[in-house]
Amino acid sequence: MWRTGERTNRRCFAVVAACAFLLASVGGAAMAGDLMDRVEHGYADSNGVKIHYASIGEGPLVVMIHGFPDFWYSWRDQMEALSSDFQVVAIDQRGYNKSDSPDGEENYDMRYLVGDVAAVIRHLGRDKATIVGHDWGGAVAWQFAFHVPQMTERLIILNLPHPNGMGRELANNQEQQQNSGYARKFQEGKASDPDIFFGMPMNAMTLSGWVQDEDARAHYQAAFERSDFDAMLAYYKRNYPSEDGGGIGQAPGQELPRLGMPVLQFHGLEDAALHSDGLNNTWDWLDSDLTLVTVPGASHFVQQDAAELVSTTMKWWLLSRVE
Repeated sequence: MWRTGERTNRRCFAVVAACAFLLASVGGAAMAGDLMDRVEHGYADSNGVKIHYASIGEGPLVVMIHGFPDFWYSWRDQMEALSSDFQVVAIDQRGYNKSDSPDGEENYDMRYLVGDVAAVIRHLGRDKATIVGHDWGGAVAWQFAFHVPQMTERLIILNLPHPNGMGRELANNQEQQQNSGYARKFQEGKASDPDIFFGMPMNAMTLSGWVQDEDARAHYQAAFERSDFDAMLAYYKRNYPSEDGGGIGQAPGQELPRLGMPVLQFHGLEDAALHSDGLNNTWDWLDSDLTLVTVPGASHFVQQDAAELVSTTMKWWLLSRVE
């Protein structure tokens, strides 16, 4: 097990990164044209809710789940890199882009978000997959592994600590409590509030402001025009822990099962929302190996801030485990 959650060990990542570059090729740079034009689109039925996904490649199934505010295209670089060896399927979570947006906050409860992922896997005729999640997608991925372990072959998490670590930091870490102020506002506010989104209104332009690539930003604005902002906030209202503690999707004091599948975890150390201290002790809650990769200079959207590093490491890690 490689533990680099403590700040004193962050530089150790260079060793694993070097191995990753030797063992894996960068798919995104090698393929011509925008991924948007080459994926196959489909829809899975999740108890009457239509879940859109984009798919590329053939082989063992890898399902990718985006966070807030995002959509399937967040994974474009990783989809390129993995598509030579895997079928990579990135979903739009309910409320986002081309997936349905059912009315009512109750329809965004974690059990339904987990069910959406299972519905996609079954729709594709598979019985298990590697589950990859970032931010809210990471929360769904953790809970999917807890509740549907038989369908979780491997688990990859980006910038979302284990619920036990998240709950601990929310209860005891003043910096994490301050960092979570925006989430508290989302829990209490409405999408129509003029300052709900970090002092700005929620619209396609403000939600896509974090995207650095101008061409990609245009895709984001179009996707957010199709999205439901009330649904986005419903994730927080239904699943973000209260001030009494607990992790995302975890009640205060709830004991979670130990996970038996291998776990790969990335964390951009400049994340202003999720403190890296939440990573500590993750290994104590797992029964299989953990590969923990901290990335100096990358912020919350580590899959885009450090796209090449994340993609090559992810590919190396997966290929080393293919039977």
